[in-house]
Amino acid sequence: MLNPAPVDLTDTLLPLAGQFPPDFVWGVATSAYQIEGAAGEDGKGRSIWDSFCLLPGVIADGSNGDLACDHYHRWSEDLDLVASLGVNAYRFSVSWPRVRPSGSGAWNNKGVDFYERVVDGLLERGVTPYVTLNHWDLPQELQARGGWADRETVYRFVEYARGIAARLGDRVASITTHNEPWVMSVLGHETGIFAPGVKDRAVAMQVAHNLMLSHGLALQALRAQGCKAGLGIVLNLAPMHPATDTAADRASAQLEDGRLLRWYMDPLFKATYPADVLAHLGADAPRVQAGDMAAIATPMDFLGVNYYSRGVVSAAGPWDTKQSGLPLTDMDWEVYPEGLTELLVRLHHDYPVPPLFVTENGAAFKDQLSGGRVADERRIDYIGRHLEAVAEAMRQGVSMKGYMVWSLMDNFEWASGFEKRFGIVYVDYASQTRTLKDSALWYRSFLRQHQGMARSVPSSKPSS
Repeated sequence: MLNPAPVDLTDTLLPLAGQFPPDFVWGVATSAYQIEGAAGEDGKGRSIWDSFCLLPGVIADGSNGDLACDHYHRWSEDLDLVASLGVNAYRFSVSWPRVRPSGSGAWNNKGVDFYERVVDGLLERGVTPYVTLNHWDLPQELQARGGWADRETVYRFVEYARGIAARLGDRVASITTHNEPWVMSVLGHETGIFAPGVKDRAVAMQVAHNLMLSHGLALQALRAQGCKAGLGIVLNLAPMHPATDTAADRASAQLEDGRLLRWYMDPLFKATYPADVLAHLGADAPRVQAGDMAAIATPMDFLGVNYYSRGVVSAAGPWDTKQSGLPLTDMDWEVYPEGLTELLVRLHHDYPVPPLFVTENGAAFKDQLSGGRVADERRIDYIGRHLEAVAEAMRQGVSMKGYMVWSLMDNFEWASGFEKRFGIVYVDYASQTRTLKDSALWYRSFLRQHQGMARSVPSSKPSS
């Protein structure tokens, strides 16, 4: 890891540190396929992303995750990096095909041992592990049998969850079943721009249902098994705003809100799908069996929220974010921190939610390494303004337990390949050298200030 040049961190955003409670969870996040590499090593099976990346034209730069950030071999160095930031949490995912290559049948002990080393390594460094079971890399052998559109995959996931919880559940703070089921269902099976590349709305909606069912059944199985970790799910959510105040735009925004937010939140907390979305889907609505909805609504210990920007919806077609005049990230997403406050407060008021975590929040920019330093002031501003948004939600009564930056390091950004950099750590992919960006230094300074304030809080215990 390069030691970057000093940067002036006397920023007006640092007083934010005093707005969060002493026990607030601060972290960084990654996912297995995006960083691990070692695609064919130590018995790892193929995932749907291994297969998808072979298709011509689906990845912007023609790349894949075969090497990625080589985290599989550099995990110890990377955990040192995590600890150096001063975070108390690290969110990462387990690669299902690495630990159970075919998705069922024999387990791959070398794969499971890798995650044992990661968990133990984090604990040795004073960082708490937060585990995600499914961050999109379904074993290819299960996909060949129907994938998430096949109800049998639900039961294979429950088996997988039980196996990982048996090995890791006593040492991790939480287990997330799925990361962003909307992405897996809609982008993976309706638009087809993500793995496995299916383009069928009815299939996508069945996938969404099966993902949610597997979540609920896994929670029940893990509790029956005596798992000590907190259990929950992570959703990508955003407020949907109409492009204009016309009735057509308002109706379109309401429907998109249903497809993105209520389609997942209503089953989790009301044991039902939203009626307007079911009516819109018609014959494409999923097949639901007796008991499914009650299982999906199994109580959770936490809900993770991934937020990057708002959505703006026009009945006339896709809305161009450049029309708003707001700053844009390298993904052409608006920088709109107010939307995070709006979203968190809405969840708090509309649903009986458990404690909330912001499990992903961050931005891609065209970062440049110059003289051993990456000056990414726009990312510092983005993170700081979104922390302000979280603090404002807390002032409005929302129970927030933690915040995690996406991402720890630059990595394979799915269909964008290596063209987009979300990390607070710069990765030179040719040399695999890691360099702390200015945003990482700012985050570390912010956390030191927060920790200093936490230590200065008087004890509530009576003196003896």
